[in-house]
Amino acid sequence: MSNNIYKILFLISVTRINRKGLVPIICRITYKNERKPFATGLFIKPNEWYSKSQLAKPPNEDNNFINAELSLIKNKINQAFLFLQVQGVEFDVDDIYKQYKGESTQKQVEIIEFYSSYLERLKKMIGKDFKESTWEKFNEILPAIKDFIFFKYQKKNINLNKLDYNFIEDFDYYLRTEKNNSQVTINKKIQRLKKVIKVARKQKLIDFNPFEEHKPKQAKTKIIFLTQDELDKLKEKEFQSEILNKVRDCYIFCCYTGLGYSEMFSLKKSDLKKDDEGTLWIYKERQKTERAFSIPLIFSEPLEIIEKYKSESEYLLPRLSNQYFNRLLKEIAITLGITKKLTHHTGRKTFATTVLLNNNIPIETVSKLLGHSKITTTLSYYAEVMPSKLKLDLEGLRDKLVNR
Repeated sequence: MSNNIYKILFLISVTRINRKGLVPIICRITYKNERKPFATGLFIKPNEWYSKSQLAKPPNEDNNFINAELSLIKNKINQAFLFLQVQGVEFDVDDIYKQYKGESTQKQVEIIEFYSSYLERLKKMIGKDFKESTWEKFNEILPAIKDFIFFKYQKKNINLNKLDYNFIEDFDYYLRTEKNNSQVTINKKIQRLKKVIKVARKQKLIDFNPFEEHKPKQAKTKIIFLTQDELDKLKEKEFQSEILNKVRDCYIFCCYTGLGYSEMFSLKKSDLKKDDEGTLWIYKERQKTERAFSIPLIFSEPLEIIEKYKSESEYLLPRLSNQYFNRLLKEIAITLGITKKLTHHTGRKTFATTVLLNNNIPIETVSKLLGHSKITTTLSYYAEVMPSKLKLDLEGLRDKLVNR
């Protein structure tokens, strides 16, 4: 039996007889196994109501009036039901009644409630449409939203319809001043909140999307990368510890391929292919963006490292956790007297700057090798290192002119 049965029934309340001997006529709407009874404002003699035919009898002035009014009520309820059906959104029996009464059917859903339900749906899609890392990124924002709401409103939650442009601006300011987040981190958090609120707008839980007028603030980031001298120092250093040598090799591999942590340590033999000219290529997908990319292994360093760790394993490199990898990189930096913070991010940026840009590789090519979807993304990161490259190019031109 279907749970979506829709029915309108008029009935009398015989226990509520008034002094005139009349009882109230009640209307009851049933939908999805839920009932909504309400008073029609009409009264009738108990013996003149015929439940089976849903009519007042016998025909007389009072009963004819009652039948006409009940017909109007039924028609208005049916119109409300059809209106909600064509909206294409979920509704219940209370929504039908509110629409009949001309009241707003918009549900008063709270921000934390909706965000939590979004996380639940997202979690069920892990392994299907989403990765666990995606869910974790959305989940880690929830405590910050809760803290901000309590900080600003002294409440544990607020309605979605309270969310406006000022909310977003204040949230940005709160993350910067109270949580000491960088602008890059703030933009990422707000971008994920924006995606969730966009779903709420599509479900018509809010009248407008407050993010339509919001523009993320420009994040000023300093690009940290190794110079050629620092990279050479790293390559030449042999450590007594075998694990430090493994970490050094993996980091050098990153500096000459630009692979992120996830791509590097998940790299398999099946990801390598030779072209018609015998050049070995890496064919992989960026886990962060899920965009396919390819990198030619034209430098000797990564080829030598692959050969060094050749084994029966399907993986090309020693596998280390991100935290352990970065901790040992810090130890390596101290040993070599490098004051820069070494992470796989700095290795990737060393690939883009020292290995590529400073060797006259066009920015368009650099963008493709990094797996960026737009060249503007590459420029936003590496524009600040371009002047130094331009200076080197001009010095090279000057030397050529002098030696003519």
